[in-house]
Amino acid sequence: MDNAISHVLDTIDIETYIICKDADEGKNLAMQLGHEMNLGNVDVMYSEFDGYGVRVRIRKYVYKPGDKYLWMEK
Repeated sequence: MDNAISHVLDTIDIETYIICKDADEGKNLAMQLGHEMNLGNVDVMYSEFDGYGVRVRIRKYVYKPGDKYLWMEK
């Protein structure tokens, strides 16, 4: 069966605001969020703490450079 993720070119980015006490807690919660969403290991691409929480962008690499791209075989 053809699924949507097989059509992703390279990455999935998620951006959100996380309420936390400091920047480190925000980054840790962002990483935890990736695991809770069953994305596995994610990278924090952007994080900015404003005193109340962080605006954060996490990235899941579906295909990294040099991987075997399934979409090229179609």
